[in-house]
Amino acid sequence: MAAELITSRKRPDPRTFIGKGKLDDLKTLIREKDAELVISCASLSPSQERNLERELQCRVLDRAGLILDIFAQRARSFEGKLQVELAQLRHLSTRLVRGWTHLERQKGGIGLRGPGETQLETDRRLIGNRIRQLNERLKTVDTRRSMNRSNRMKAEIPTVALVGYTNAGKSTLFNALTDAGVYVKDQLFATLDPTVRRLDLPEGEHVVLADTVGFVRDLPHELVAAFRSTLQEAREADLILHLIDASDPNRWQRVRQVNSVLKQLDADHVPQIRVYNKIDKLDRAPRMTNNRHGEGRAVWLSAVTGDGLPMLKDAIANRLRKKTSHCTIHLQAGQGRQRAKLFELGAVLTEAVLEDGGWTLELRMVEKDLRRFLKRENLQVEHVKDQPEPAQQMAPAANIANE
Repeated sequence: MAAELITSRKRPDPRTFIGKGKLDDLKTLIREKDAELVISCASLSPSQERNLERELQCRVLDRAGLILDIFAQRARSFEGKLQVELAQLRHLSTRLVRGWTHLERQKGGIGLRGPGETQLETDRRLIGNRIRQLNERLKTVDTRRSMNRSNRMKAEIPTVALVGYTNAGKSTLFNALTDAGVYVKDQLFATLDPTVRRLDLPEGEHVVLADTVGFVRDLPHELVAAFRSTLQEAREADLILHLIDASDPNRWQRVRQVNSVLKQLDADHVPQIRVYNKIDKLDRAPRMTNNRHGEGRAVWLSAVTGDGLPMLKDAIANRLRKKTSHCTIHLQAGQGRQRAKLFELGAVLTEAVLEDGGWTLELRMVEKDLRRFLKRENLQVEHVKDQPEPAQQMAPAANIANE
């Protein structure tokens, strides 16, 4: 950054966003520093951006434009490039203005008689056509992703989504947990292409871990829309690992911003574990704290050194442990097939034979499997013995207090 100019106004100037005095100061800075690019931290309207470029005689980018430029440089996969191009075209479509002489009407028709399209109208039509093409291609990709998610749900494999502010260390943690070898670099938005890998947990359990694009404050709406299929991994996950840079002095502000983006994606209802990364920079020991149900709500670790990773795996396994139901059920004498099936599933704790030839069975069974069995066999539970143990209940993200 060659120079920085800070201004304070009650309301933006409708023409150039900043006032005339600050505009003159900015012109002076550009001449002194021989600058070729001006970046505005605030969002600019298309007319403000155009007027500033005309006054300053150099390129002007607002925050959304800068993020889109960075995304364009980082995209590597076919899907990532499609998503970034779609976001850029949506952003550009609002920036098409009558600013050049070539926008005069072209002649059209046989013999070039009569008015044709303006260049502006041609540009809009071409951009609209390209946006439709990109949407169709991304729809195909989204269908494939939806099928993969559906297959995981049928196989009852839990999904864990890794989210966090950009450059918090998500890809480093992802590699440390899964040996995926995804691209890692100390830069903003190093990961644009989502990666899904199997994560083995203690006691032989396993889940699917999904790495996602880094969030940022005031993420442009064009990006949220373009990356909706990618970010759907977070919305449909069974658990979210909210990665936080523990060495960042503004980490609480980052936490609120990530939760704000999750709310935009309708993913704020998904249970969270907060993962405080980079404790090696703070010379802290790894540790874990629990919520009121005895489940891990926050883990302090270092993805680089590996300290604290076993704690995180234990916390994930504890959160995703299937809820069980402890109940009794009555079967008639003619329902021997259902009785045999329950024994085959290993769900029967005790059995009492009734005088009419029926049975009363005491069951302990995974709640989801029990509901499916009862619905398929048109049966009802006679008595619920107790509620699921507190350590097996999943607390909503809203109940996670600040550390």
